[in-house]
Amino acid sequence: MPQQQAALPHLKVLDLTRVLAGPWCTQMLADMGADVIKIEKPGDGDDTRHWGPPFLQDAQGKDTTHASYFTTCNRNKRSVTIDIAKPEGQALVRQLALQSDIFVENFKVGGLAHYGLDYASLQAINPRLIYCSITGFGQDGPYAERAGYDLMIQAMSGMMSITGKPEGTPGGTPQRVGVALTDLFTGVYACSAILAAVEARHRTGEGQQIDMSLLDVGVALLANQAAGFLNTGKVPTRQGNTHPSLVPYQDFETADGALLLAIGNDGQFARFSQVAQHPEWAADVRFANNTQRVLHRAELTQLLQTEIRTRTTADWIALLEHHAVPCGPINTVAQAFDDAQVQARQLVVKQDVAPAAAAKTHTASIASVASPLRLLGTPAVLHRAPPALGEHTDEVLAGLGLDAKAIQSLRDQAVV
Repeated sequence: MPQQQAALPHLKVLDLTRVLAGPWCTQMLADMGADVIKIEKPGDGDDTRHWGPPFLQDAQGKDTTHASYFTTCNRNKRSVTIDIAKPEGQALVRQLALQSDIFVENFKVGGLAHYGLDYASLQAINPRLIYCSITGFGQDGPYAERAGYDLMIQAMSGMMSITGKPEGTPGGTPQRVGVALTDLFTGVYACSAILAAVEARHRTGEGQQIDMSLLDVGVALLANQAAGFLNTGKVPTRQGNTHPSLVPYQDFETADGALLLAIGNDGQFARFSQVAQHPEWAADVRFANNTQRVLHRAELTQLLQTEIRTRTTADWIALLEHHAVPCGPINTVAQAFDDAQVQARQLVVKQDVAPAAAAKTHTASIASVASPLRLLGTPAVLHRAPPALGEHTDEVLAGLGLDAKAIQSLRDQAVV
């Protein structure tokens, strides 16, 4: 898809992030057409280039030395290797920042000030620069100096305390979510904040600093659980796959597996009762409305489980989907990608790797999940595979006016 059809081809982004939250944010911008230049440490690159297994596979199906994790959030970017610990490297980054609209970094608080790449230094040379800092705990407060990782934030924010089987049941201990939830959402929130700052710049002509904290996002993600606690003082607890405010809203055993039933209103419950040939349930005062169903959760769940176990998962889905009762299977990841709707929405994309990069990675194409941002007028783009380390160094430095001799000199000095 041509890049000029995208929403953000006019924006240039300088990406000094690694691992997940920052790269997820900048990949979102890149998917919308922004020119994202990813600065990486020479020789090593982003930490996730080495976070394997699993690794990318070559044409013979054998593992390479390139971790698949990196491909999660680095497509559509240009990779440039610069050692920012060296003055010459710092000067190159400042030149790039002078030409950029957005600067995203996830160093520890104050980390880039040592290199003259902090907000104050770059804002002085480019007042229009939007500078987004992503840290574990924010730019102030008693924990500001601490490093932050998703698992830590899931624990500290309270997310783990409400995830998993109930207290006192086998395996009923706090659990993390199966993906790095706070990292991913911090990336999404950061992207939203950046676009808001771009809009503000249209009015003021000035950029600004954005202070994104994984902890802030982790607490925000408590959503209805936080609202319940703040307004009642009641501490929420783990309750497995059930919902604190909706019944039935959980998994049930079927004749051959499991069914996820997600009933959100009384009309849906009445239709389910009809399909299950138990219309008396919807008429029962204990179950007639959601509040009563929550209060009589145990009795209703037992009745439902007895009935649901009489049919297969596929049978229940076939019956219920024609009566607008939300339900579905509990898929493995493989089953999810094999699902007809996932395939119809073309959620898997493959990108050919540039020949020079393929020689380094020993893989000809890379698969990833399509952007869920469906802007029908300015759709997401797919124009670069996740780059090999330093794949675009010469190209980007040439754009700064450096000739081949100057670039080679920098390479000889291990600056790039």
